[in-house]
Amino acid sequence: MSSKPRVLYWFRTDLRLHDSPALHAALDLKPEYTPGRLDCQSDLSSSITKLNDKSKLFVIREAPQTVLPKLFRAWKITHLVFERDTDPYAKERDANVIGSAKEAGVKVVATRHGRTLYDPDELVKANGGKPTMSITQVQHAAEKLGDVPKPLHAPESLPDPGDLFYDFDQTQPAPEPDFNSIQRSGKETSYASLSGPNHDFAVPTMSELGLKPATTPHRGGETRALASLDAIIANEHYTATFSKPSTAPTAFSPQATTLLSPHHHFGSLSVRLFYHRVLTTIQKPANAKKASTIPTNLIGQLLFRDMYFAAQAAIGYPFAQTYNNSHVRFIPWHLPSKIDPTTNLITGDHVIDSSQAEEWFQRWKFGRTGFPWIDALMRQLRQEGWIHHLGRHAVACFLTRGGCYVDWERGAEVFEEWLIDHETSCNSGNWQWLSCTAFFAQFYRCYSPVAFPKKWDDEGRFVRRFVPELERYAKKYVYEPWMAPIKDQKEWGCLVKGDGKDDDGQGEEGGMKVYPKPMFDFNERRGICIEGVKIAYRVGLHGDDPNVKDGTWRELFDDNAEGPTEGKKGPTVEGQTGAEDGEAAVVDADNMDLGVDQDEREAAHRGGENRGGDEEKKKTTTRRGKRKRGQGTLDGHFESPRKRKGKA
Repeated sequence: MSSKPRVLYWFRTDLRLHDSPALHAALDLKPEYTPGRLDCQSDLSSSITKLNDKSKLFVIREAPQTVLPKLFRAWKITHLVFERDTDPYAKERDANVIGSAKEAGVKVVATRHGRTLYDPDELVKANGGKPTMSITQVQHAAEKLGDVPKPLHAPESLPDPGDLFYDFDQTQPAPEPDFNSIQRSGKETSYASLSGPNHDFAVPTMSELGLKPATTPHRGGETRALASLDAIIANEHYTATFSKPSTAPTAFSPQATTLLSPHHHFGSLSVRLFYHRVLTTIQKPANAKKASTIPTNLIGQLLFRDMYFAAQAAIGYPFAQTYNNSHVRFIPWHLPSKIDPTTNLITGDHVIDSSQAEEWFQRWKFGRTGFPWIDALMRQLRQEGWIHHLGRHAVACFLTRGGCYVDWERGAEVFEEWLIDHETSCNSGNWQWLSCTAFFAQFYRCYSPVAFPKKWDDEGRFVRRFVPELERYAKKYVYEPWMAPIKDQKEWGCLVKGDGKDDDGQGEEGGMKVYPKPMFDFNERRGICIEGVKIAYRVGLHGDDPNVKDGTWRELFDDNAEGPTEGKKGPTVEGQTGAEDGEAAVVDADNMDLGVDQDEREAAHRGGENRGGDEEKKKTTTRRGKRKRGQGTLDGHFESPRKRKGKA
């Protein structure tokens, strides 16, 4: 028998060969073989085969919590190697797997981070053990940790796979809940066999998964990611002078930003490789004087990502919700989440306190609000799985503090469903920022759905692309089609009428297309929302305050205030979360009609406006409970019966 270690390498969110600290750690063991599994892409499998024609990415179709203990025995594994993950769910899952490995006598090598520039846990420690609530805090903490590690080269060879025989039964996941059911058009058969239909551990196909044909033009894989990075770096002027607030949210084919975020999410592109190639470009003498700076440049965007990852690592499950979150302001939004009192976690369902708000939410989600800019963005998101950073700002502001007064958690759930670059930490953090419940507090600065897009695209090309009903409208009316005379509407082949409740938002009448009327007066709703948020700021609650947790927060709000504020006490299931002690911001009338939200430059200094920010007075807070979200990956379908109770 070989004396070489028998290593099982577990691919997770590191679907690449370049700059993979965990893969290097596995190869440093000089293993007899190194098979991999889970959440994989055909591109990675092909890259492995190029290094060793006897190998590929081996996908085992079962949850890691149940299959790994069986593989330890069947394949006589001596070492399990994987990249460490600080997401709350991942920590819990990995603790389960590590426990099983110890029982089996398998040594676990959980290497340092690979998803972020800095280890999120180390950033938190360097920030005094507190969540990172501003870029300034991230920068100061990073200075204590030293330089970002240089990326590692991809391996030049890989060992042969060993004997992959197994004689144990597969443990299939429960068919419900199926978090991807809405995306399926056929029967899901990917779990029919542990090693796939051909018993070769192949990557599942779209057909096996029963998924609808993809509508996004964006493709994944390490090969495409590296090619995209090369093209970006080759344009030195773009790379050096990139400033996120100056990029056009209306640009498409091509977009104005790098669109590398999906590759970072799946791990097909290393953030450290991106960082160092950008840094090298910026530091060239020819570029240094004109280069943009943190936080708006490309490096600043990576630091924002680290900020959210570290904040989530510090707070845990509650980071992605308001209830029981010590750092999120409580605002009594419409459509609040239901809370499982046994776990203090949101269930995935919400209270419909207002049928009007629910209608607005559904019209927002499916792009039929009657505001072409908002509808174009939401349709692009649904079709392509991506929208520009400022586009995300616009639709988030519109749903929460700039129009609908709907809970930010509803919007975060939609983004989680549709974004191809979704990270729970970044998504939740951005929604908190845009709803002014954390990270940012200038709630009186709202995006206009008319003035803001006109600044970038006066001709309305973006709207015409994603709201084709309006493609023939004159530019004078493309952002305000309800203002067009009926005669012109008929001439342009689209009538503005109705409430947009039809399924696709693109009805027809008498051979003409129909586009809905605006679902409300934006200026009126903006004023109502601003007043509502201002009152919530004055009340000054956070998600972990006793009044929020027991429902007595209603005693602090007038019955006529916006949101479900009637009465003196309500059940916790309707309780929403978090705001902070302090004075409300003063509404600046000069800013209210600009249609412009915050400049990211402010992010370096505005943390003091939020609990845990740079200038915040020291307070003692208590964090309790965890939040669990359904996982979209194969392993997410496994959960112990004890912990399944609070799941939606």
